[in-house]
Parts: sequence; C-alpha cells; structure tokens
Amino acid sequence: MVASNLTDVVGPRIRTRPEVELPRAHVGKPQATRAMGFGKRLFDVVVAAAALVLLAPLFLVVALVVKLQDGGPVFFRQSRVGCGGQPFEMIKFRSMVVDAEARLAALRPFNECDAVLFKIQRDPRVTRLGKYLRRYSLDELPQLINVLKGQMSLVGPRPGLPCEVAKYGRHDRRRLLVRPGLTGLWQVSGRSALCWDEAVRLDLYYVDNWSMSGDLVIMAKTVKVVFGCEGAC
Repeated sequence: MVASNLTDVVGPRIRTRPEVELPRAHVGKPQATRAMGFGKRLFDVVVAAAALVLLAPLFLVVALVVKLQDGGPVFFRQSRVGCGGQPFEMIKFRSMVVDAEARLAALRPFNECDAVLFKIQRDPRVTRLGKYLRRYSLDELPQLINVLKGQMSLVGPRPGLPCEVAKYGRHDRRRLLVRPGLTGLWQVSGRSALCWDEAVRLDLYYVDNWSMSGDLVIMAKTVKVVFGCEGAC
C-alpha cells in the first residue's frame, strides 16, 4: 500500500493511471459546480413540495401553539447569507421571546462558543415551548419554503449570519459557493456541540466532495440525529 498525504478528498475524485510505467494519482476538481446543478435543484423542489403538503397538519399545530404561548408572531425571520454572498430572509417557527434580538447584546459576554458563532447552552431567551421545538428541530421546518424559493437546499453548509460572514477569511468563503442547507454535515456530526473550525471543515468537505448519494446519506442521518436529540441546543 502507498500512503498519501491527501485529506478531505473522497474516492470519486481520486483516480490512478500509469504514466511512464509508474502509477500516478489524479485528484479531480472540487464539486461545487455540480452541487449547483439541475439534478440537485429538481430533487430539492420535489422533496420540499411533497414535505410541505404532508407536514401541513403539523405546521398548523405548531403555528397554533406558538401563537397561544404569548400572542407573539408565529414565525421568526432573520437575514442570512446564501450562495454567492446574496442575502435572504430565512424563516423559522419562533422558539424565543419576541424581543430576543434586542437582548442579544446583553448576553454576548456569556458566549460559550468562539469569536464567530454565538451559543449559550441554556439561552434565557428560549421559551418553554421553544426548547421542545429545538430539541426535535421542528423550528427549522419552515425553511422548506426557502428551499422552494431557491434560497436554500435540503442539504448544504450552514447559512451564516451577515455579521458572521463579515468575519470569514478567504478559506471560509468557499462555503458560499453552494446554497446553504436545511441540514448538512455539521448537523449530523455534533450540531451545536461543534466548534467553528470543525463546522467550517465539514462544510468545505461537503462543498468539495458533493454527490447525490452523499446528500441522501446526510438526510438519513439527520432523521437519526433529530430523534436522538444529539447536540441540540
């Protein structure tokens, strides 16, 4: 066996062929272009549309209980950065108090993550109902609408906040070569428990090595992670 220094490159991108009677390894280009292709987009539209129809009763129940808990808005809309650095409005079921954004500045000194992400294990802004919505990722379901609009994909990198993207280095910005995802490698590899560097590494691994079969594996793992409540925050 010949050991190689290659890392974060999966099998389909590597091929060997003899040259001058010696075997040479050839590494294919990153797959970001293919990840923006028609096949993946068609899959996103069909699955997202079907899911919205099938989950309509669940949407109505969640919307009702969110509204009844404090009379505030059902949805939480937040500016995120999508493919090519284009901003879009991401939709979630509201899992925090109405003035959550206004309280953020006071909580920043208690950040348990790093300089880019903001995470608090027991965020006081999360409502009682919101804890259950987050545990089973029910708050994320309205992002299926973002998928239909072409702003997101079913699988892809985590959609960053504008303040986070402003801190991206040249290396990090490669995450913006594809549509952000409702789920992705970082979600099935630790969710909120991951540090920023590890989350970026997983997202870039996805961008460089995309495949349709890989998307299907991530979606299957997402179901397992959600129902196991792994890494939820």
